[in-house]
Amino acid sequence: MELHVDCPTGLAGDMLLAGLIDLGVPLEVIERPLIALGLDGRYRLDALEARSGGLRGRRVVVQGLEPDPPARHWAEIRRQIQDADLDRELQTQVLRVFGALADAEAAVHGCEAEAVHFHEVGAIDALVDVVGVCAAVRHLQPAIVSCTPPPMGHGSVPTAHGVLPVPAPAVMELARRHAVPLKHSEGFPPGELTTPTGLAMMATLAERFAPPSTFVPLAVGVGLGHRDLDRPNLLRISRLQVDAEVPSGLRWQPLVVQEAWIDDASPEDLAWLLTRLREAGALDAAVVPLQMKKGRAAHAVTALVSPEKAESLRQVWLATGSSLGLRERQQGRWVLPRRSGTLKTPWGTLRAKQMRRPDGRCSVKPEADDLQRLSRTSGCSIEELRLAAASVPFETEESWDW
Repeated sequence: MELHVDCPTGLAGDMLLAGLIDLGVPLEVIERPLIALGLDGRYRLDALEARSGGLRGRRVVVQGLEPDPPARHWAEIRRQIQDADLDRELQTQVLRVFGALADAEAAVHGCEAEAVHFHEVGAIDALVDVVGVCAAVRHLQPAIVSCTPPPMGHGSVPTAHGVLPVPAPAVMELARRHAVPLKHSEGFPPGELTTPTGLAMMATLAERFAPPSTFVPLAVGVGLGHRDLDRPNLLRISRLQVDAEVPSGLRWQPLVVQEAWIDDASPEDLAWLLTRLREAGALDAAVVPLQMKKGRAAHAVTALVSPEKAESLRQVWLATGSSLGLRERQQGRWVLPRRSGTLKTPWGTLRAKQMRRPDGRCSVKPEADDLQRLSRTSGCSIEELRLAAASVPFETEESWDW
């Protein structure tokens, strides 16, 4: 099952939450983790049947009940989430959303993420939106989440920092860091259509910003916005049966492929470039020999990087490499869930990774560096150590991740 978000008139946290409730997610699923966060009695959540432009849907209204609401900073929000008795995967996803917001706000304000003071984002309604949406998506257990490119809006919007241009600076920074395509809003009335909170949730939850080529809709939830537009202001969240179901346990990970052909670098220069690319966050980097114009021997250097780290790698290419530029293209990969842990053998401990296959089977692979280290100190062969590692339990405190 695929969960698809269609946002023709905007993307906001309350619209996402309303659409998921309209899709059938019980309020208990949303409120349970909010109680675990200590927010019980500090807000009131109403999911009201309503209309926009003659079309029905559900509109969420969150009312803060705190007589003197505190100013919430990222460090405080993070500590509150980490200390709560939440499902580990839900906790990780909520931290990703707020972490993405903090990093974007820090970039546009020129400060450290720890120092970010959330004004609009730190309010109680944003906590309800983020935690509620993440809990609802986890409850639905989709194989993949996709989203259409959200409209960017135009004009200006009043904020705690004064009047800002639309798209808001944090929206632009989130789109840049996570390679989220934004749609032009020609013909819309001026104003904000996509909010930082809404975009942060889709930037971290969605694996693809396009619908599947063919699908059968199984259910549709409609979330309404609060602004009056010259058209129905709504967001649709659909459960889809696609032609080829994504195998259970697989996740689509968006990637940026960066590449340059270099014909004026020594082997030492190339090795240093690869090292610097990996240190800057490349998931992998490789070199392939090729022949360029005029018969010159050269090398194709390729790096794979997550969208949010693409900019830092660009700086490495241009500062460390000898190429005058580089090419980029958007790609992706299907990945299995994995987690890190240890294997305790009679000769010492090995770090290892465990992966879970689509049929539920798990396999464990010791780290090559640790096998070599233990082989030197114990005198055992690599093969002997692998056999010993296969007979001991895998120990970990980590939850599954991709």
